[in-house]
Amino acid sequence: MTGIKDVAERAGLSVATVSRALSGKGNVSPSSRERARSAAAELGFVLSYHASSLASGRTHNVGLVVPSVHRWFFSAVIEGASAALLEAGYDLTLYNIGENPAHRQSVFNDFLLRKRVDAVIAVSLELSEAEIQQLHAVHRPIVGIGGPLPGASTIRIDDAGIALKATNHLLGLGHTKIAHITGHEAYDQDFHLPGTRRSGFEKAMNDADCPVRPEWIVSADFTIEGAYASARQLLASAPERPTAVFAASDEMAIGTILAARDFGLRIPDDLSVMGIDGHDLGNVLGLTTIDQDAKGQGALAVRTLLGAINNGLVLEPADTQHPTKLVVRTSTAVPRAGTS
Repeated sequence: MTGIKDVAERAGLSVATVSRALSGKGNVSPSSRERARSAAAELGFVLSYHASSLASGRTHNVGLVVPSVHRWFFSAVIEGASAALLEAGYDLTLYNIGENPAHRQSVFNDFLLRKRVDAVIAVSLELSEAEIQQLHAVHRPIVGIGGPLPGASTIRIDDAGIALKATNHLLGLGHTKIAHITGHEAYDQDFHLPGTRRSGFEKAMNDADCPVRPEWIVSADFTIEGAYASARQLLASAPERPTAVFAASDEMAIGTILAARDFGLRIPDDLSVMGIDGHDLGNVLGLTTIDQDAKGQGALAVRTLLGAINNGLVLEPADTQHPTKLVVRTSTAVPRAGTS
């Protein structure tokens, strides 16, 4: 019967290196990991994860908790985290808690406290200090994505800063009549994202001495469909139309573009539109955006967790600001003469 020693001999590596490479435990160079996996495949060797888990007390499984799987940002974070976990030889358990408070309570007060996961990634969830302390009490390190968490390591972007940057891009083109599509109040519960991005928009407008017109601030549910309906209302009812729209997400920007076309408005000749995210459809539609690298945020969360776990370190609280990038495409341009 083929054993791990046979794999080590075939790969020309030590037994310890092969064990780390196949289990995902510890640091192994990509070339050594590939040699170990190739040798194991050639010999038909499969590492007993049950035996490995009993010996190490680890499951090689990370729990990822999201409020929804239907929004692009959440699915992109999941994709980035999943790819990084697969590369490291880890499983992923996904908890989609939705809008039901009982589901959230079950996940954080029961499921995550069982011996099923080694660590936790919480996406766009403002956890209480008690929820975090419960995880720490059972030695479950946690990384949060989206905002600061008390006593936990977090990854986030500067939401007010990127909203200000997006608005300044439109102002720099010469627009002064700028509308804003924000998120509904219901989405302001965790980390106050809609309000924070709106504050960045308003600061940029105030700094430029441009009026923030209440009738040009409308809300939607961060979906294409929701923003389409809100943008139609904005463009149909306003006595005077804006020359540009800054949407708090790319999906809402896409909905705005579709609504504008219903009124015969040309993008960007009659209306400039920009968003925030880095949505995959943005390149197809020529959408100007602030790319927040959602997949990269998911991958970074995994690297942060596994870097501590595999080296036997305690994950210290830290607040990491993930870089963003302005991507200028064809949905924004200088306003037509006499319309700005």
